[in-house]
Amino acid sequence: MKNEILSRTKLFAIDCWKLCKKVPNSREYNAFVNQLIRSSSSVGANYRASQRAKSTADFINKLKIVEEEVDESIYWLEIFEIVNPDNFDEIQILKNEGKELLAIMVASINKSKRNNKK
Repeated sequence: MKNEILSRTKLFAIDCWKLCKKVPNSREYNAFVNQLIRSSSSVGANYRASQRAKSTADFINKLKIVEEEVDESIYWLEIFEIVNPDNFDEIQILKNEGKELLAIMVASINKSKRNNKK
């Protein structure tokens, strides 16, 4: 499962980058592109960091960062859905993957918190 999530979070960043390559180059779009690339790449980087956590509390904190970054990525994808509807189908696929990753992170955080209380 861990390797699957590592792969999925990396692929999420790459697929968001590929979407951003298709967006017209303009001052307005570039601000959104930069935000999506930053947040989507942070998902994988921080998930990877969570696998080297020093404690359960550190693991939970790192996963909370992943949770925030994937949620932010979904937000930027929602913006692209409105301002650049030409890539609607691709955006929907990325949003769905983001929502699945978000659900996995929330479940992992909750499970870690429960296990930490025992």
